[in-house]
Amino acid sequence: MNKVEITVGGSLEEDGKAFVNAWRLAEAGEEVNEQRLSFETLEGLMSVLTPKRFEILKHVHRQPAATIRALATQLQRDYRNIYDDVIALTGAGLLSRSGTQVRAEYDVIEARLTL
Repeated sequence: MNKVEITVGGSLEEDGKAFVNAWRLAEAGEEVNEQRLSFETLEGLMSVLTPKRFEILKHVHRQPAATIRALATQLQRDYRNIYDDVIALTGAGLLSRSGTQVRAEYDVIEARLTL
């Protein structure tokens, strides 16, 4: 299962340990199929992963979109808003684009918030 792990309020030390662990697995020839995103604050996460953007992730996970315009049509939303959302989600590593196609290549998003 492909997953994205999101941490909020974690430390650079924790991020470093996760990186080193993934590196060691890769050196041992094991497949490392994980992605980790870190945000300093909950507000930072919420600025990237808004409810409308989460809707895009769920939709694209079920049905990859041939184009951003097709995605806007499928979700009955303004093209420019969908375009901006896709760019933000792609920049954060939550969506991938190949040519014009938009995909979410994972099954689970796990979030951990540190107080």
